[in-house]
Amino acid sequence: MKNFIRKYTPKKEKLREQKALSILGEHIYSPNLWHINRHSIAGAFAVGLFCAWVPVPMQMLLAAVAALIFTVNLPVAVALVWITNPFTMPPMFYSAYWLGTKILNHELRYIDFDLSLKWLATVLGQIWQPFLLGCLVIGGISSLIGYFAVKWIWRYNTVRKLQRKKQRYT
Repeated sequence: MKNFIRKYTPKKEKLREQKALSILGEHIYSPNLWHINRHSIAGAFAVGLFCAWVPVPMQMLLAAVAALIFTVNLPVAVALVWITNPFTMPPMFYSAYWLGTKILNHELRYIDFDLSLKWLATVLGQIWQPFLLGCLVIGGISSLIGYFAVKWIWRYNTVRKLQRKKQRYT
């Protein structure tokens, strides 16, 4: 897992060339944000999965700021936001809306999706409470599941490696 993450993590020199990242300041180059260990990666999964469910533009920036605040692996947190993409967004956000209506005991409305300002002003204005509640609940649950799953998988792999190493020497 470590080698896979290391392989796809951009180098600091490449990051310094990115003008868009300059708004995060020099803190973005802190070594703590680039560590590849069980705690940093698990925290990055929690941050990235939660931010993926936040229905705002520029989720990557939100994930980057959260990674800075919680000092977790920045590239993993930002990459996980891409779970929400143009193909996955409609079913994800509809499921969040559905869950929100169940929690609030609201009536589920048929929504004819149209990505326009008029639609956002009218339809989203009517369904925002169940939609945001569903996003918050699913984001929190997926964040916790991601965090503990990474912790468990990492520990499991470490124990297996140690057992194999022990078997070689006995």
